[in-house]
Amino acid sequence: MSKAKEGSKVKVHYVGTLTDGTEFDNSRNREGLEFTIDDGQLIKGFNDAVKGLAVGETTTVDIVAKEAYGDYVKEAVIKANKSEFPAEFIFQENAIVQGKDPKGQPIQGKIVEVREADVAIDMNHPLAGKDLKFEIELLELV
Repeated sequence: MSKAKEGSKVKVHYVGTLTDGTEFDNSRNREGLEFTIDDGQLIKGFNDAVKGLAVGETTTVDIVAKEAYGDYVKEAVIKANKSEFPAEFIFQENAIVQGKDPKGQPIQGKIVEVREADVAIDMNHPLAGKDLKFEIELLELV
């Protein structure tokens, strides 16, 4: 039976939870995730957990924050003047905002504080600073 290895294109289902059991993502609610092992598109621990699996096999992997989406960085909470937003924009805490970095690449953050002239935007990944657990099932070698 063939097993997933470096360069294999695979399709998996997964359930992602935090250490307290809170589910943050579940591919079983949609079509499985397709990716190529070691193409650098997924966090390393997830990628490596699929290596060696045969179709139909399931594994569970714990990934510490530093090896997942990194530590939470307080300096990644930035200030943005309200004047930088469209006139019709409605400022609300926990709203997700999108923009472009200095190189023109798309970025997003979450408004964490609305003040008179500006807003504080958290640019950390929503899962930064969190240890993760994934249950992964290899559906197919594509």
